[in-house]
Amino acid sequence: MASNIWVKVLGFSDVERHSINTLFRLSLVRETSYALWSAEVGAPPQVALIDVDSYGANVELALPSFNSNLKCICVGTRSLGNAWQSLPRPVNWTALVDALDGLFAAPGAASLDIGLEPPTDLIVPQGLKTSLLVGMGRDNRFYLRARLALAGLTGVDDAETDAEAGFRVAQKSYDLAIIGLDLTDADPWALVQKLHDLPTPIRSVVVATASPSWSTMDQAERQGCTGLLEIPFSPRQVIALLQKV
Repeated sequence: MASNIWVKVLGFSDVERHSINTLFRLSLVRETSYALWSAEVGAPPQVALIDVDSYGANVELALPSFNSNLKCICVGTRSLGNAWQSLPRPVNWTALVDALDGLFAAPGAASLDIGLEPPTDLIVPQGLKTSLLVGMGRDNRFYLRARLALAGLTGVDDAETDAEAGFRVAQKSYDLAIIGLDLTDADPWALVQKLHDLPTPIRSVVVATASPSWSTMDQAERQGCTGLLEIPFSPRQVIALLQKV
């Protein structure tokens, strides 16, 4: 029977929190899954994930109400005396999952490996071109999925945030990435550069925006983008761009 482990998370940056939440969502397909604990859960947490470099986390640790018997996994420059395991920054997410699994997963259980060993949607058939859509609303993603399918690009993944995009590109290679410049959790141009700097760079990176300008077009060209799409999408523009992929 599947078991859900409640994890109390103390501290961490917004980007790290996005990564932790994504990791928890990825774990849901396994026998042992992890979920963010809150007071509304109605049950006590089973483990604490603590950013020891966070002032707020250290304040909560000092409160008499904090359960000193709770198993702790620490991240940062130091450790707690009763920590189950301590990890440095930048966080090695695979090592973090291994630490959690060491406490709760049954012996011989499949490793999460940030891709859940990896799921079937991460196994790319030979010859199939894959695409990644980042930081766009649902309607825009649906439209692009339809256009990509018509162009024979049927392997499409979504990522709502920079952190989720990072997980995706760590799991498999993509032929095309379309990035919305309204990405909220990071600089979209930094993500463009990151995709170009991968060990296996994404061959075609496209940016999409509802506010096109000459400076945006110039930056897209300078950063090696295959093109820029205007939102709302123009079928003719999308078709012409996909012919370059």
